[in-house]
Amino acid sequence: MKKTLLSLIFGLLVSVSAFAQSKTVTGKLVSAQDPEGLIGVSVLVKGTTIGVVSDLDGTYSVEVPEGSTTLVFSYIGFRSHEEVIGNRSVVDVTMEADLQNLDEVIITAYGTADKGNFTGAAVAIKADQIANRPINNVANALEGQAAGVITTSASGQPGSTPAVRIRGIGSVNSSSSPLYVVDGVPYDAAIGNLNPDDIEDITILKDASSAALYGSRAANGVIMITTKKGRKSKPTFNLKVQQGVASRALPEYDRVNAEQYYPLTWESLRNGRLTQGAEPGVANQFASTNLIPTLGYNVYNVPNDQIVGTDGLLNPNAVNNFVGTDWFDELQRTGNRSEYNLSYSGADETTDYYASFGYLDEKGFILNSDFERFSGRLNMNTSPTKWLKTGINLSATLSEGNNARDGGSNSFVNPFFTARSVGPIYPVFAQNMQTGGFILDEFGNQIYDTGDLVNLGLPFRGAGSFPGRHVVQETILNVDSFDRDVISARAYAEVSFLKHFTARTNIAQDMTSLLNLGYDNTIVGDGAPAGRTRRENIRINSLTFNQIVSYTNTIREKHFIDALVGHENYDFTRTVQFISKQDQILAGNIEPDNFVTINSASGRTDKDKIESYFSRLNYVYDDKYSFSASIRTDGSSRFFEDVRWGTFWSVGAAWNIDKENFFNFDFIDMLKLRASYGEVGNNAIQNSGGGQSYYPYQALYDLGFNNASEPGILQASLAARDLLWESNNTYDFGLDFAFGKRFSGSVEYFYRDSKNLLFDVPLSLTTGLESRFQNIGTMSNQGIEFSIQGEVIRTNDFTWTSSLNISTFSNEFKKLPFEEQINGTKKFVVGRSIYDFWLRDWIGVDPETGEGLYRAEEYDADDDATKIVGSDTLTTNFQNARFHFAGQSIPDFFGGWNNSFSYKGFTLSALVSFSVGGDFYDGIYSGLMSADPDGGALHTDILNRWQKPGDITSVPKMDNIASNNTNVGSDRWLTDGSWLNFRSINLSYNFPRELLQRTKLRGASVYLAGENLGWLSSRKGMFVSESFQGTSSNTFTPARTFTLGLNVNF
Repeated sequence: MKKTLLSLIFGLLVSVSAFAQSKTVTGKLVSAQDPEGLIGVSVLVKGTTIGVVSDLDGTYSVEVPEGSTTLVFSYIGFRSHEEVIGNRSVVDVTMEADLQNLDEVIITAYGTADKGNFTGAAVAIKADQIANRPINNVANALEGQAAGVITTSASGQPGSTPAVRIRGIGSVNSSSSPLYVVDGVPYDAAIGNLNPDDIEDITILKDASSAALYGSRAANGVIMITTKKGRKSKPTFNLKVQQGVASRALPEYDRVNAEQYYPLTWESLRNGRLTQGAEPGVANQFASTNLIPTLGYNVYNVPNDQIVGTDGLLNPNAVNNFVGTDWFDELQRTGNRSEYNLSYSGADETTDYYASFGYLDEKGFILNSDFERFSGRLNMNTSPTKWLKTGINLSATLSEGNNARDGGSNSFVNPFFTARSVGPIYPVFAQNMQTGGFILDEFGNQIYDTGDLVNLGLPFRGAGSFPGRHVVQETILNVDSFDRDVISARAYAEVSFLKHFTARTNIAQDMTSLLNLGYDNTIVGDGAPAGRTRRENIRINSLTFNQIVSYTNTIREKHFIDALVGHENYDFTRTVQFISKQDQILAGNIEPDNFVTINSASGRTDKDKIESYFSRLNYVYDDKYSFSASIRTDGSSRFFEDVRWGTFWSVGAAWNIDKENFFNFDFIDMLKLRASYGEVGNNAIQNSGGGQSYYPYQALYDLGFNNASEPGILQASLAARDLLWESNNTYDFGLDFAFGKRFSGSVEYFYRDSKNLLFDVPLSLTTGLESRFQNIGTMSNQGIEFSIQGEVIRTNDFTWTSSLNISTFSNEFKKLPFEEQINGTKKFVVGRSIYDFWLRDWIGVDPETGEGLYRAEEYDADDDATKIVGSDTLTTNFQNARFHFAGQSIPDFFGGWNNSFSYKGFTLSALVSFSVGGDFYDGIYSGLMSADPDGGALHTDILNRWQKPGDITSVPKMDNIASNNTNVGSDRWLTDGSWLNFRSINLSYNFPRELLQRTKLRGASVYLAGENLGWLSSRKGMFVSESFQGTSSNTFTPARTFTLGLNVNF
């Protein structure tokens, strides 16, 4: 009994002692925008790992141990706040919005950095900036969002990825694309495999100082993508549903109709006859008689030779019997978009977790274009002890789709090329030439008019309208599809030891299995009549393994030191198998076994390896002065062993002027001056087809040059054992600022030298080869970037936030292995840019003859095509036209403007991207302005053509004989490259807290979102943002999408 009593007393004392060592603190967290309470605010007892998050109504309750005096409150989008507890048991806090993001943590190479002490150039895009946008690709979120980053606009092909350039163009014959890093490790799968709903942060490292630790792969900048993880709170279940429609964002070029087309073609025939010396009356009669023999089709109810009279006018009694001559009507449709995302996340004191599943089904606005993706992710981190932390990120993506064949700009199967190029008198379906009624087959179905159905009594189409082909029928019957499976894994273990040291090892693997399928039908087109099939199986496997030891310490509260050393191995393998067969046996089966003849069969395995050693040191003194330095040595299997290793390094410094004692401007919240220099490499050498070259230093041989049973090879390249890395050396100077408790921004200047550029240098014919890669070239990029963001207006009910970024850059060749090299519409010379146009110097139209005039290269008194006008020597002969530099495609400046307006529960957000200046070569427009239609479509600008002496116009006369002199490439086809894209708009409504509490929901919102609402440019239909080169092609134009979404948190 005595022992029992003593035990009870002891237990009571222990309990009282424990109670005395801690106390419960409660409170409510609100903001000016959310006076009813903020959900999910992190409440941490300073100096401990004890913490909670606020509930639905903003309340919290936390146990504070004895000796702890301060609570730290933090929440995304708000300033971190520390509150001394004192003797209080209730601590209420009003959180202040922080659009300046002064406490932001920057994701960097192999770590993080405080924004205030960061010496490099980086910009972050957070999850909430893309949360309600109906995008299928992470890269689509970049357009107009970051200074110094320019992108092409994504095509309308579902699942497509836009091209991205950071601070100019880094190379000529190697890749200029940035390195994508996912959860700390370079990502070797297609970026379109990532589900945007899984993304927490996108950080773009723009300068060499911030990217140098990625060494030989970071020459063109780094895009760091961090996926979501669980936060300390009750487990959260999120459901997001989106349903939308897709249509064509860019209208088609304006083209003439049938009533305009026949007289124009007549005029071309008439003027061609006059060019050959015929009398006007004879020429007029010739044109009327030969109009239909030239075009083939008469869509009117009058005889062939009476459609256009000898006066050049359309017969007033002509009635059009045909319908369905706009081929886009049959190719285009209203696409639809369905997306469903589920996620489950949470965290406690030791473990956080995030699991998600996503499904996307998107059908494009062109027939046979679609994309379907299943994605799953599991991210988990745990700290079983104070000294051990480990985690794993697993993701899997299964996707498949069908592609519209827009790869060949002038390919007959390209729906955009053919549909826009066919003249307005040729119907999609066969029609009776006398009555216009549809001709039906034995089953009562309409017959596709291929323009050569002479067996049905129909004529041939004009040569310019591709007789024998039918893009609608081929689009339906052909197959161009893919099936892609991707598995990615990242795992790490981190051990803390000796108080300030950690040792971490990371292992990551990306595996892609891609099957490309193609089929050309037996009825019409390239595969007819035999039929063709092809299969390409690609397997990609990359493994990254690194070990890092880091040291972090703050000495005497003023000296912060962060250092690391590491080692990394990268192993990449790509295996390709390809087979093509023809002569289909049974209809409906496109498997290779159902075809007889092998056209081609090949296979290969490529390997790429990099071993690296790296180190970094960051030092901050008193939060005023920051210094950083890094070095990395890479050894690459792409180079000969004697020159395999390259060393890349950087230094940077920053000065927080606002923290100096002499700085006494309360209006200025932050003023930081920074500078950096770094050297990074580029080993992404490309072959002539644009793919990666894995063995550029080796002598290579092409196989398959056999003579019957005797094997044969052909030398493809000579050894280049002195081949070195391309290097990018970058200076960066920046000024970061924040003022008025509302605004923040930066101004930056960069200068980037790309050295040791690889060029195909011509060789002596005695070598048996035409050229060889050598490091002979230097190119520079320099520019200025400006960004500012903040709250323009803030009241109790209404908030207007805005962000603007503007950038400019110039490009110049400093050294080349040749005096000049012509590359399409461009010419490479020292002192000029990579995108300077080199074109014939078009002067205009001779008002007396209607002929096109060029500035002449040579004067010949005996040449009737050459004449002197004023001080200019001009010619009508394009072969004697002088070439000149005629502008460049690089814009004067570009950027984006984002605005968000919030009123009570409603939020309206709008993003506009823009590019001002630069020139654009519109080759599509050129094709529609031919002086010799011959069945091809014509732009309505052709109506402004020269017709009689004295006409002042920029459009030369129609002339089927001399059309080559005006249809050729020249600066006539250059136009202003400026554009404005209404990129994104989003209207959302957050349901009120009272309703959420009644329904037991943690959050709910509905929204209506639109993407690519429209372009403004100098010409209707022109896809001016499709490429950096500033040239048009018949590519899949962007899609405009409208989406209704629901987002619910349980």
